[in-house]
Amino acid sequence: MDVSTAVDRRSSIREFLDTPVSNEVIGELLTKASRAPSGGNVQPWRIYVVNGESMTAFGEMLAGREIEQAAYDIYPPSLKEPYKTSRFTIGMQMYDKLGIARDDKAARFEQMLRNYEFFGAPAAVFCFVDKQMGPPQWSDLGMFLQTFMLLAQEAGIDTCPQEAWAMWEGAISEFVGAPEQERLFCGVAIGHADPDAPVNSLRSERFPLEQFATFV
Repeated sequence: MDVSTAVDRRSSIREFLDTPVSNEVIGELLTKASRAPSGGNVQPWRIYVVNGESMTAFGEMLAGREIEQAAYDIYPPSLKEPYKTSRFTIGMQMYDKLGIARDDKAARFEQMLRNYEFFGAPAAVFCFVDKQMGPPQWSDLGMFLQTFMLLAQEAGIDTCPQEAWAMWEGAISEFVGAPEQERLFCGVAIGHADPDAPVNSLRSERFPLEQFATFV
């Protein structure tokens, strides 16, 4: 698979099969992804893998615990246009695929909670960065994550990056043993997409070139 195909096929999967993905495969993908660009070769990413028994234990630990305050603002408090409409539209498209009505708040809440089950994925990684790091190093982590997800796609493995886990920084840090100076950025669900789940057919729209690029 070439890079263009991997980029085109990658999507955020929201319903996984229970087909396992081995730690060896995940480790190989993480090793390859570590070639991602990093300013000053700082390599700020710190990754914790949950899989198999540790995934089960994590779910048991999380059960009954209350959601925490978000570690950071996932979206700006007052999202302006065109970003506000873009976010609203993808949300409506996703709920339409799921057959959830706009006014069905209970069903929407239940779907939101699926985030915290990794949408049924058998494995995941949690991505941390040292609290000393600033926006350039967070950008490095983003490039690492994109590289990891494209490599996973090449290997026939699907993913879903989840900033929703920012609501559980304390519990996750406790479970994985992350030191106090590390900040949780996101989780990434890892597995194989359920081909029969309508939500996985969702393909998000992108702004046209002339809207985001200026040739000077």
